[in-house]
Amino acid sequence: MSGVLTFAALGVLGQYAIYRARRYRLTRTIYRGLRFHQSGSAWSYAFRATLWWIATVLSLGLAYPFQIANLERYKMKNTFYGDLGGRFEASGFALFLRGLPMWLLFFAPLVHAIRGFVGLDWQALVDAIAQGGDDVMSKIEGGNPGLGSAIVFAMLMGGTSAVLGALLYPAFQALTLRWWSSGLRFGTIEVRSHLRTRDIYGAYARFVGYACLFSIALGIVGVIVFSIAGAVVNVAKFDTADQIAVTLLLLGVYVIAALGFSTVYRATVQLSVWQLGMESLELSGLSALEKVKAGGRASSALGEGLADALNVGGY
Repeated sequence: MSGVLTFAALGVLGQYAIYRARRYRLTRTIYRGLRFHQSGSAWSYAFRATLWWIATVLSLGLAYPFQIANLERYKMKNTFYGDLGGRFEASGFALFLRGLPMWLLFFAPLVHAIRGFVGLDWQALVDAIAQGGDDVMSKIEGGNPGLGSAIVFAMLMGGTSAVLGALLYPAFQALTLRWWSSGLRFGTIEVRSHLRTRDIYGAYARFVGYACLFSIALGIVGVIVFSIAGAVVNVAKFDTADQIAVTLLLLGVYVIAALGFSTVYRATVQLSVWQLGMESLELSGLSALEKVKAGGRASSALGEGLADALNVGGY
């Protein structure tokens, strides 16, 4: 129970932090000498986002387009460029219709896998496992002749869904970014995105290529380091030194690998996606920029204190 409550609390606080971090970035973004800023309640956004995530999980992702649209409307309603208010006009239903074919392709193999288990004698399976013994699988097959085939089929379908998910995710990301960008408004300023899906696939292809090169380099360095460490341990002839050395080396390899892959991903995918998204934008109604006046208040260049981050006094 404590774990569940902690996870729920961290989920709400995480959404709170997302909204506050967005305000932090906006108040430090200046265009033509005028500052962006954000109003609204971070707690209101956090509880709204948490409820939407619950609905998205319960609907197996079908509510996700409506979640994004609702949360973006709240964020943009409280976003300002000087005294020019923002808004979000993209429709969640439009994203739902465009993403539905991808959702069906991803979940269709899983549905077939579940159908393979329909009609099996689950009580016989429970009894066979309860009996134990050396040949549990034979007992399971005896009571459920089709269980082995169903398990293999489910594994194949699960693998198919995983592969389809990996292949379709860049397309869905391009679709979402194009839909989101085209829904941004600031007064009479309208945004249109001409982002191409193949460019996003190119960013992920670069990530795979650089990740393979990093893996090869890490493997070569790891073999050399482990060989040297093994030779040193054998010469020193310590009783437990080999175990300690292996543990420390494995920990170091894990940290280096995690940081390395994260760096490669940010440099090849995240940076490229945002760069491609910005370069594909087309703006109209820019005459409104000539009438914008400064709004909000200046923010420290060094950051915010804990009281500012938690909005103390602003509840």
